[in-house]
Amino acid sequence: MTSTWRTRAECDSPELTDEHLDDLHAWWRAANYLSVGQIYLLNNPLLRKPLHRDDVKPRLLGHWGTTPGLNFLYAHLNRVISERHQKALYITGPGHGGPGLVASNYLDGVYTDVYPEITRDEAGLQRLFNRRHPLPCRARDAGLHP
Repeated sequence: MTSTWRTRAECDSPELTDEHLDDLHAWWRAANYLSVGQIYLLNNPLLRKPLHRDDVKPRLLGHWGTTPGLNFLYAHLNRVISERHQKALYITGPGHGGPGLVASNYLDGVYTDVYPEITRDEAGLQRLFNRRHPLPCRARDAGLHP
């Protein structure tokens, strides 16, 4: 049986440089910030003024505990897919890690492609942080969620 995954030696840039690691770390930090913003921030998305209690959402949607790990995996899977020209699909379960996946898709630009009103500027961040990601209609209609 042969592997469909290319090894590091077979890829175009087999060396993982300090610059590449710095870029991965910056991506991870940005994705984590965007995730925290979706979970906690109601206003002031770039924290241009001191954080005030009115900037924090009264009801939190999402869970921080799962998010950094999901963001870490997304960043490194992106690296592997790009370097090795892999075909891959990142599947996660439904639940509280959603802000992490939305954050990574926002950083990729894919989220804005699908939701053009969520622009890649401060106004778009405000809309992203205040956006409710509704359950599919069937779940609401079946009484599975209020």
